[in-house]
Amino acid sequence: MIHPHFLLSGEIRRADEVLFRAGQVGLFAGWGIFSTIRVLEGALFAFERHWARMRRDADLLRVPFPWTPEELETELLKVVEANQAYDAALRVLVMRNRGTLWEGPGFERDFDLIAFTAPRTKWGASARLGVVAQARHAAGPFAGTKTASWAMNLVWHEEAHVQGLDEVILLNERGEVSECTSANVFAIYGDEAVTPPLSSGCLPGITRELLLEVVHAPGIRVSERTLTLEDLEKADGLFITSTTRDLVPVESVEGLSIGKHWSVAERLAAAFAEYQKQSVSRARQRAAQAS
Repeated sequence: MIHPHFLLSGEIRRADEVLFRAGQVGLFAGWGIFSTIRVLEGALFAFERHWARMRRDADLLRVPFPWTPEELETELLKVVEANQAYDAALRVLVMRNRGTLWEGPGFERDFDLIAFTAPRTKWGASARLGVVAQARHAAGPFAGTKTASWAMNLVWHEEAHVQGLDEVILLNERGEVSECTSANVFAIYGDEAVTPPLSSGCLPGITRELLLEVVHAPGIRVSERTLTLEDLEKADGLFITSTTRDLVPVESVEGLSIGKHWSVAERLAAAFAEYQKQSVSRARQRAAQAS
């Protein structure tokens, strides 16, 4: 459950207030973009990367996005402070208010910025996955966008839990591994961790991006390559990544026989934790200089 306060276009409001109304196009058509950000010791972890992805998605989906990184970060920290959510998850949504036949009257803003925080989810030490075919259209123009039209992912995630699983692997129209409903997939081969390329239709996850670009563990290479279910069975082990999970080893995949050698994942997880620690330290230094 979310915390008691949320941000609505610059104002801190109570989460139980009735503030939205019919005719807000983004609310009823899913016309908006969002991101989930980890709050670490009061700082927004990897915020510049989240801002850049939202900026790209907003341009693609014709959603207004007028903020600089500094402006948006300042706005979002208001709700962190209001909820005293210094170790939490933050969800930010930019939602259109105007457009189409169903636009309502009297809107002062073309869009709304909405943000709320929630306690971190306890995901467990490992994950059990299912498989969903034809779940991503990699060739589509909106592949990889984090749009507010998220219902299909929620349905697949809920169905996984009904079946006693934690998540599902989503395959694209070519039968290739794309991602999970809210996580990226990695396969381990020796001292290499491999994740599907963006051409698979997967979301460019921030944790995925950091592992590919800036988080390094000695002797381990992280790369992109097309993966099939057969490739997953050949791997030494699997793990998934997301903003709220960091890195989680995969215990099982329904219908597959998979390896469970996770030392590479553990070493990458340790390197990622150290990067997070350094990121918080840098954020504190910037805040001290600004004050």
